[in-house]
Amino acid sequence: MVKITDVARHAGVSPSTVSYALSGKRPISEETRQRVEEAIRELGYRPHAGARALASSKSNVLALVVPLRAGIHVPTVMQFAVSVVTTARRYDHDVLLLTQEEGEEGLSRVTDTALVDALIVMDVQLHDPRLPLLRSLDRPSVMIGFPASAEGLTCIDLDFKAAGEACVEHLARLGHRTVALVGSPPEVYVRQTAFAQRVVQGFTAAADRNGLASSVHPCEAAPDAAREMAERLLREQPALTGVVVHNEPLLEPLIDAFEQLGLRVPADLSVTAICPDELTESQRVPVTSVAVPSAEVGTRAVELLMRKLGGADVPEATLLAPRMTERGSTGRRAVA
Repeated sequence: MVKITDVARHAGVSPSTVSYALSGKRPISEETRQRVEEAIRELGYRPHAGARALASSKSNVLALVVPLRAGIHVPTVMQFAVSVVTTARRYDHDVLLLTQEEGEEGLSRVTDTALVDALIVMDVQLHDPRLPLLRSLDRPSVMIGFPASAEGLTCIDLDFKAAGEACVEHLARLGHRTVALVGSPPEVYVRQTAFAQRVVQGFTAAADRNGLASSVHPCEAAPDAAREMAERLLREQPALTGVVVHNEPLLEPLIDAFEQLGLRVPADLSVTAICPDELTESQRVPVTSVAVPSAEVGTRAVELLMRKLGGADVPEATLLAPRMTERGSTGRRAVA
């Protein structure tokens, strides 16, 4: 099957120039247009449905960019994706899911061939290499996540810094004086993934503000790692009475590990989490938590994108305030 890149090579132009010749979206010289049209005839190129829609400068397709990198909790990511797809259909748009680690090259390929009208980008890093391209694209984008510098971008997410603070403030009100954060897998921090870094910032700031002894521990999402982490925390922090978990798969095995080591939840150890509500509610001891509002974030990301496609102004930053629900896993610190 002849591709747009074949046409571009035959005509001696870039794929984006072929797209512009098909759509009329940008002016090109008459000579170049004739070369493109001749290449199309000679090769028998047939534009796909998205390219045919270029006549109206619309494909009615959104790209959802979710690189499935190491350390990502796929079930939670898919909750965002389902929300994006469902909301997009309400606006008569389909969603192209991009899961490969393609960076700028992948984004350029999708936008140059006019497959999509706009993009939603996830798994944002503090210093994300995709930012310059997103700022320069001629089509709108929304990021689910906040890089270190969000100027010129449209970003939405849970306020993860405030979520980390809320968990510590809750434990401090209950009298806990030594707390630990069991965080995402190490590779998530190595990439400087924005939401994980924000949780650490909030956790540390609130612990310092309340005069608590605190520590941060990245952890692999595996039962054996949970057991090793529980043993390490009790060995290094024997006064530990409060734990914040920001690692969804680790929640149940970590609580089980602490109880196997003789600590009852919440009588001896209070546990809070930042994760979807359905996970915390299903635990043997329901866990006090700040919810990750994946459905709301996905819906509002699409709504922002639709407003941008319609030419409306939208806020650059939309931070959702954390919502904490107290359940059975936290209680007042026992005083010996």
